Amino acid sequence: MKIKCIIASLLFVLPAAAQTNEVLFETTEGNIRVMLYDDTPLHRDNFLKLVDEQFYDSLLFHRVIRNFMIQAGDPKSKHAESGEILGGGDLGYTLPAEIKTPTHYHARGTLAMAREGDARNPQRRSSACQFYIVWGKTYSTKELEAIQEKVLENTKGQTRFSSEMYWTYKKRGGSPHLDGQYTVFGEVTEGLDVVEKIQKVFTDDYNRPVDDVRIIRATRIKR
Repeated sequence: MKIKCIIASLLFVLPAAAQTNEVLFETTEGNIRVMLYDDTPLHRDNFLKLVDEQFYDSLLFHRVIRNFMIQAGDPKSKHAESGEILGGGDLGYTLPAEIKTPTHYHARGTLAMAREGDARNPQRRSSACQFYIVWGKTYSTKELEAIQEKVLENTKGQTRFSSEMYWTYKKRGGSPHLDGQYTVFGEVTEGLDVVEKIQKVFTDDYNRPVDDVRIIRATRIKR
């Protein structure tokens, strides 16, 4: 009886495994681990809620563009027929933009939320569920200067590349033309080779992989 009491006491005082802001995507091409930023709390909390609800399980990477990005999160993709055009699925709500440039920008391996274009969405609110992981490419200084001018135009002069951003886009790569216009809320910490593999797959005329690339399971990593 005493032994049982001691065991029960130990079980009572041991803390549950702590939840983290990290998510593991198990995909048909390998595993991708991402970390979500604390200074984009609306996106972080919404994403983790969907992960905990197993929303992303069995969804496709439905839009893949080589040397740019891989996109997933359309709920219609779970049971989509081969060749079906995807990308229009949502959850009936959007998220306020949490754009933190130059703290967070579209370097290779960053995680961001998709959204509707400016014409229908001038506040640049994010999709509740569709996300993309940046691959991109490297750029010369001259190319970045030209992109900078366009970004300044698109953000009414509010988004100027820092010296760190210039260095990153020249050495590591990314998609700088999106900066200041989409919310970046996390980054890949493991599995960038899997992202590279996915962005190279053969796609149809609508950028959907011909052979499905699926998220088998998305789970929150516990400490």
